[in-house]
Amino acid sequence: MQQMANQLFQKTIRRWVPFWRDVPQQHDLLEKLSLDPQLNNADEKVLLTWMDACLKDNGGEVAARTRAAELGRRFLDLNDTGRVRFLTLMADNYSVDEVQLTQVIESWLAADSGQRVHLEVELRSALEPPRMKLLTQFNELPQGIKFLVDMRAELLRLRKEHPKLAPLEADLKRLLSAWFDIGLLQMEEINWRSSAELLEKLIAYEAVHAIQSWNDLKNRLDSDRRCFAFFHPNMPKEPLIFVEVALVKGMANNVQELLDEAAPLEDIGQADTAIFYSISNAQEGLSGISFGNFLIKRVVKQLQQEFPQLAQFATLSPIPGFCHWLDGIDAVQESALLDEGLTLRSPEHLQKLAAHYLGEQKQKRNQNFARDPVAHFHLSNGAQIERLNWMADTSENGLKQAEGMMVNYLYELPHIESRSQGYSAEGKVALSVSIEKQLNK
Repeated sequence: MQQMANQLFQKTIRRWVPFWRDVPQQHDLLEKLSLDPQLNNADEKVLLTWMDACLKDNGGEVAARTRAAELGRRFLDLNDTGRVRFLTLMADNYSVDEVQLTQVIESWLAADSGQRVHLEVELRSALEPPRMKLLTQFNELPQGIKFLVDMRAELLRLRKEHPKLAPLEADLKRLLSAWFDIGLLQMEEINWRSSAELLEKLIAYEAVHAIQSWNDLKNRLDSDRRCFAFFHPNMPKEPLIFVEVALVKGMANNVQELLDEAAPLEDIGQADTAIFYSISNAQEGLSGISFGNFLIKRVVKQLQQEFPQLAQFATLSPIPGFCHWLDGIDAVQESALLDEGLTLRSPEHLQKLAAHYLGEQKQKRNQNFARDPVAHFHLSNGAQIERLNWMADTSENGLKQAEGMMVNYLYELPHIESRSQGYSAEGKVALSVSIEKQLNK
């Protein structure tokens, strides 16, 4: 699936180039930018001159737009080494002017309250790094916002090895957070009649339960299933996040049964439960910009209108961090969490440990929040940890992540907001009676 996603990225690049070639070329204002794929030392000097020209708007806005388009084209032509150097140039040379910022801060501190009002504008301007303008120029190009989303995805992959790129990534996240405000997003249903291009992306971007074939995809889009996604007006053919839903009778407890292509169609007239069995972020460059909770709530509202008989909204979710956490505790810690008489690594033992992991293990950075990322996502959205399911996912990944266990998170509509607030403010985890019993509460 990763290979397919990479192929899609290359196709996207090939589609961008014709669009960007249509940007007016004003050869009287600039020469064509030519760079070695790995961006040698001489190229770096040329590139800095070019970026300076973009920021100074020499020749007006059209000329700046043309230069930015040329920069984007050349960035796409660079190899990995060249892209690191390109991004490092932006990070190192177009940050905040510390001398200017210091002068403005000193003036602000020395001013009286009346003068400070006027200096605030100057202070905000001094705090804005020049590269923000360059990033914004990219956004004005055809397919420019997708270009920036993918640029941030690259920065996220690079920043650990190249910590100097972290401020540039943070700047880009700030821009994208504003441009991808939830009020600008559109929810659409994806079905078997959707374009082949979109269906291909659904296969590539599915991150929870890999889609094995076109028949598998068709089964997931059958009459007893629904799939919804958020789209941005400037990226109409690119899903941002999507959720797959099964309409069933009763709480689902096994994902292989849920995805069985040979299983008979459910009578949706008899369905009383909507099971959210996969939620996938499709754009790596939008990581940390949350709209999954809004998607779930909009989908619930849509399904209520279409199927008023639905009484339950729940998930069948993986427990991705369980085995990693379990491998990190010693025998003494493990025994302390168990009742007497339980056989080590028995199903009862593992379920009790999983209940402890989901309900009581916290993040190192924030002791209010659940350690497991999927648990944190659903608890912050107002769900309750409802039920653990033994051997619910017998795939290789399911066994590797959580010994085959999965969990149902229940969204009880009257309690969603209060549970979300309780978790966000106090770290209060909503537990069903069965989970409380496993935790001896």
